[in-house]
Amino acid sequence: MLLLIIEDDRDLAASMKKGLEKYGFYVDVSNLGAEGEEKAYVNEYDVILLDLNLPDKDGIEILQFLRESGIETPVLIISARDEIEERALGLDLGADDYITKPFQLLELRARIQAVVRRFHGRTNPVITIGELSINPATRTAAANGVPILLAPKEFDILEYLAQKHPAVTTAEEVAEHIYDENFDPSSSILRVHFSRLKRKLADGCGREILQNIRGKGYWLCEKQS
Repeated sequence: MLLLIIEDDRDLAASMKKGLEKYGFYVDVSNLGAEGEEKAYVNEYDVILLDLNLPDKDGIEILQFLRESGIETPVLIISARDEIEERALGLDLGADDYITKPFQLLELRARIQAVVRRFHGRTNPVITIGELSINPATRTAAANGVPILLAPKEFDILEYLAQKHPAVTTAEEVAEHIYDENFDPSSSILRVHFSRLKRKLADGCGREILQNIRGKGYWLCEKQS
């Protein structure tokens, strides 16, 4: 899952990035509002973590611009401003949640997972597709209750495909969400991860649940074809 942190406090942003990466997220960081706004507009993130007190541009202005531009990416405001009016304004303008500083990283992770679930219309933290179940919070997968042991990148791919199910997803879209902005798109490593994941899911489910539609992309087949 790819996040964007827009936070001018470099130490806090670095700490958030390091902590969230330990939970399996991939994180881009902008310390200026204008730069963060451009990244949020150009790239497709799963969640944007937005500070309000930025040196060059107010976070509320950024939120308003994104929503008026049709960017629907979930936005979680992170701010030292704890006035009810500020919270209400942020939520009224389209923020999905609001957390005040200081905060615990564990709570932040839970809030991120919650806004992603709501964005995809889910209430249950566990995603179920046929006999396959995926738990983003614990980063575990199982087939008919039997655990499937996945490498971190394999789980990242599976989680993203499950979030997008039943849509067909291209390899390029997957790469954008499971790597940060430093990933080399010409690398063949993603194909290796897909191949290993496909085999492990087939072994666990007893069928090819991860299928490649030539010229279109990958999808998780819910039922036996």
